[in-house]
Amino acid sequence: MGSHPEQSWKFEIVPDLFMQDDPATDDKTFDYTKSNLGLAPSLTWPSFKSHLDSLISSAGPHTTYKFFLLARHGQGTHNVAESFYGTQAWDAHWSKLEGNGTVIWADAELTDIGEGQAREAGKFISKLLDEGMPVPKRWEVSPLRRCCHTSALTWANMALPDGEVWRPVIREMLREVMGEHTCDRRSSRSVIHELYPKFEIEKGFVEEDVLWQAEHRETNDEHDVRSRAYLEDVFEREKDVSVVSTTSHSGSIASFLRVIGHRPFVVPTGGLIPVVVKGTRKS
Repeated sequence: MGSHPEQSWKFEIVPDLFMQDDPATDDKTFDYTKSNLGLAPSLTWPSFKSHLDSLISSAGPHTTYKFFLLARHGQGTHNVAESFYGTQAWDAHWSKLEGNGTVIWADAELTDIGEGQAREAGKFISKLLDEGMPVPKRWEVSPLRRCCHTSALTWANMALPDGEVWRPVIREMLREVMGEHTCDRRSSRSVIHELYPKFEIEKGFVEEDVLWQAEHRETNDEHDVRSRAYLEDVFEREKDVSVVSTTSHSGSIASFLRVIGHRPFVVPTGGLIPVVVKGTRKS
């Protein structure tokens, strides 16, 4: 997965719409819940929507724009374990085990705190939608249990405007950095379907996890190849969808930001980061 296949699209951020784009914004102290998700102070959600609509309507035949709401799952059992043991010991030893005899972190689930974070994110998003934030038309979710659970707690009971209906789709390419850490090894297709029967599972999603390797952890370059493949697929397949919600992981979001040329920005568990992406198809 480390090779760089021929790229069909060029991706770049549309700057100056969100505070997270600004190098002066400190991602260690920034609180999106106190900053209108980071929307530029000069904008309101209705004016943002008008601007996005204008970008889309005036774009050339090979260019389109999409607003992504990138969510990180709530706190998981693996996050607690890493904090407890320390990152060095976690990476070297504990992350490669199924658990510690008390807690299981293979395909890690949410903690009680993580469930609360997901519900709070839902309340915050609902408030923004009431204020005119564009409504997602597509919800895409990593197959890891902590992401499916987060998405369900955030969106399932939300009253969406415009008669929109939450329709989550599980996407393999939204997974966390793969390999070595058992928390990032997904469950079987059958188990995922049993746990989350309302989630659509993308075509080609095989029964067992054939991507996770016990002896190799993805590099940034390898991760970026599949993040780009995911983006190219969304821009090719969802031509008429301008607002996409994803629920994934810290590593997945970091990779997504690298691919579109966004500055690094750490998103906490249960957190969100908005980006508008300009995609230009190469002729």
